[in-house]
Amino acid sequence: MGLTAVAVLAMLTVSGCREDDAGLPSASPSGQVSGPASPAPAAERSGPRTLVDAPRAGGLDKLTGDGALTDIPVDPGEMRDGMTLITGNYGQPGGQGAPVLFEGVDRVPEDTNERREHLFRGMLEYIQWDPELGHPEARPVEPGPLGGSVECLLASLSEDGNVVCGWADEGTAAVALFEDSTLADAGKLFVGMRGDLER
Repeated sequence: MGLTAVAVLAMLTVSGCREDDAGLPSASPSGQVSGPASPAPAAERSGPRTLVDAPRAGGLDKLTGDGALTDIPVDPGEMRDGMTLITGNYGQPGGQGAPVLFEGVDRVPEDTNERREHLFRGMLEYIQWDPELGHPEARPVEPGPLGGSVECLLASLSEDGNVVCGWADEGTAAVALFEDSTLADAGKLFVGMRGDLER
């Protein structure tokens, strides 16, 4: 009789554990608890993106000597510890055509769209855009593999002229001036340059 009671009690205990455990995650052989299958986590970035002082960007060479920048042409906004400011003129090999003026900052602590707007305004002041003509409309550009937001605006009364492009992402903001260009051409070149200037 005692053996029968022990056997029944053991059966109830085992079956009870099975019922209670049915909805719980199981432990793997390594002791790690695994639950229901879940989507793979998105790839994490290894750290904040930074700008680099690239000697070549988008097929253009950073100009030195007489073509190099001698000052900071556009107010980059407040610079804090850890931020980097990158500026430069980039041009075709052989010096053909007007150089592309680039200016960007990384590790931006505030909304990078606001910093890009600040850089846009500074670039319009640099080219002496007449505010009475209105504020040029920024148009979105496909940002490419680095994502974020890329926009270009035409600061001209014709279909070509001065085009200012800018990008903003999680930590960086930058603008560039393309003289005697179109929105389409400037946008494509700007995205190509970004691939060499941002890491």
